Amino acid sequence: MNIVLILIPLIGLIGLIVTAFKSAWVNRQDAGDPKMQELAGFIAKGAMAFLKAEWRILGVFALITSILLGWSGTLIEESNPIIAISFLLGAFLSALAGYIGMKIATRANVRTTQAARTSLAKALDVSFTGGSVMGIGVAGLAILGLGGLFIVFFKYFVPEGALATGIEMKKAIEVLAGFSLGAESIALFARVGGGIYTKAADVGADLVGKVEAGIPEDDVRNPATIADNVGDNVGDVAGMGADLFGSYVATILATMVLGQEIVSNDNFGGLSPILLPMVTAGLGLIFSIVATFFVHIKKETDSVQHALNIGNWSSIILTAIASYFAVMYLLPEKMVIREFEFTSLDVFIAIVIGLVVGTLMSIITEYYTAMGKRPVNSIVQKSGTGHATNIIGGLSIGMESTALPIFILAAGIFGSHYFAGLYGVAIAAAGMMATTAMQLAIDAFGPIADNAGGIAEMSQLPEEVRHRTDNLDAVGNTTAATGKGFAIASAALTSLALFAAFVGVTGIAAIDIFKAPVLAGLFVGGMIPYIFSSLAIAAVGRAAMDMVNEVRRQFHEIPGIMEYKAQPEYEKCVAISTRASLREMIAPGAIALLMPVIIGFTFGPEVLGGFLAGITVSGVLMGIFQSNAGGAWDNAKKSFEKGVDINGKMYYKKSEPHKASVTGDTVGDPFKDTSGPSMNILIKLSSIVALIIAPHISTMKTMEAKKEPKMKIEKVTPVAHIK
Repeated sequence: MNIVLILIPLIGLIGLIVTAFKSAWVNRQDAGDPKMQELAGFIAKGAMAFLKAEWRILGVFALITSILLGWSGTLIEESNPIIAISFLLGAFLSALAGYIGMKIATRANVRTTQAARTSLAKALDVSFTGGSVMGIGVAGLAILGLGGLFIVFFKYFVPEGALATGIEMKKAIEVLAGFSLGAESIALFARVGGGIYTKAADVGADLVGKVEAGIPEDDVRNPATIADNVGDNVGDVAGMGADLFGSYVATILATMVLGQEIVSNDNFGGLSPILLPMVTAGLGLIFSIVATFFVHIKKETDSVQHALNIGNWSSIILTAIASYFAVMYLLPEKMVIREFEFTSLDVFIAIVIGLVVGTLMSIITEYYTAMGKRPVNSIVQKSGTGHATNIIGGLSIGMESTALPIFILAAGIFGSHYFAGLYGVAIAAAGMMATTAMQLAIDAFGPIADNAGGIAEMSQLPEEVRHRTDNLDAVGNTTAATGKGFAIASAALTSLALFAAFVGVTGIAAIDIFKAPVLAGLFVGGMIPYIFSSLAIAAVGRAAMDMVNEVRRQFHEIPGIMEYKAQPEYEKCVAISTRASLREMIAPGAIALLMPVIIGFTFGPEVLGGFLAGITVSGVLMGIFQSNAGGAWDNAKKSFEKGVDINGKMYYKKSEPHKASVTGDTVGDPFKDTSGPSMNILIKLSSIVALIIAPHISTMKTMEAKKEPKMKIEKVTPVAHIK
């Protein structure tokens, strides 16, 4: 057992060492001419200014929350005040994950631009290595943090021989849940705040720059262009890094929580089902590192998407093979959870199911968002008849795209449960998230390529350079969408596992929707993703209006901008996005954190269970719909850069159909980069908060159960009609 315990954080440490080596390689690459470096400096300065401002607010939030958690840990026997420390550790590592991603992205972007002056292969090497720094770093931090916390807690805070007692196990669950709560809380604010920032700048740059002024989005004359490129980093890099760090941790936590319920006669003191998800995550990290060396192209005509797929498939297959040996080594032949008997082979099959579900979700998402496929082409064709039909087409595709993923998800839940019960569902999610390092590397390279294209445009580099960066960026749009589909699928499986853990801790037998309060909780939970999305999208709208007015003012009041004789006031647009994002992220975050607490303490665990069911189902559908619709709109717009055939006539950029596609992309921006990706954090965060308060509300009953009959209804003999 000692060897396995030490091995887990050691793998995380290896990941961080590889991160440092890859980061050093990126830093050694040529950063281009002074003009390129100046523009990259503007972007890096704006990104770090936002991150520091966000940290000041989140630091106060984390401190207050940790004090409340520590105090709550002294109220009942099942709680532990150490939860305050684990919460702060989770919050710190989540913020650090975002910082690592931000730092490398703002250095890799300009180096990717310079590499694109040489070849597409070199540009892919730089941008993907930058993305892999983030992916490997996030996974390494998560495994090191969870593994280290596990060792410290179980070695030094659990009395010898007390591990199997119910009270000590509930304390252990709460401490680990505190770590996950810290990670997910920071992820929520980082994702929402970063999403508001990036989309406010993007909408301003699109509507005024492209549509009104008729200049490219990344033209140096566009006052919002620096804010737009900063936004790619704070939303799609720092926000995404914190997001997937939280998802990774929550998935492992959910499996560990259910693993402690398994009756397991093994060689590890009954802890093998708890250790397995961390070991699986470690194997996924190792083979993701190996697979990064397979992502490479040789010729300009080689497919970038194919190269990324090779890396992704390699990491999945190698992890699946290694998981078989890990399962057979750790787990005994037979186990039982909640009277459900299963074998070690059943657990391995559940892991494979998780990997297959994650792969299929990515393939389906790619189909609905990639250029050249039927869904995106249908939006392109509808752009030929105007802005309204483009919007209709995008909404239709987004809604259609929920069907196949939900069927795949449902089959995955059914299959994994069939083989290994609720533990099977949880370990399937852990299997799906095992290759997070590779998934995030593929995802993060997109914003780096996007920034590289912006720097190329602003530096007025040759057309062939922008062509190469556009090639990378188009693939990046698809990989970003597939990453979001992957994340929402893992959120559904993880939430089901957390939900099962919540039921176990509270001790309720079932969640009966025939009870009026429970049904009411179900409806309220189903509503939350809608109001959350409304607040996030409205926040983007308000911030974008401020941005549009500022860009228009500069075009009007600063003579010489359009003639390259005057430099726009970039810093004012950066300041608008920063203020708006920090102000507007509070309300959505408060809803996610407070609603489970209010419902749980007011109505009891069963109503809270109904609430969680509603928020999970509704949130998964909203997340898939918004992310895919936004991704399809974006690539429909990009299709015009190479030219599209609409009813036998070719259309290019600046044509009327292209302007209609810009409008669609503007609508889709907050869908795919603000509210859509936040759904998976909202789902998991609600379940984690419920799990933490579960010991405190476990003795409560639903309102319906408390009610006593007011009167006994006697059988009444009908009275004869009076003639």
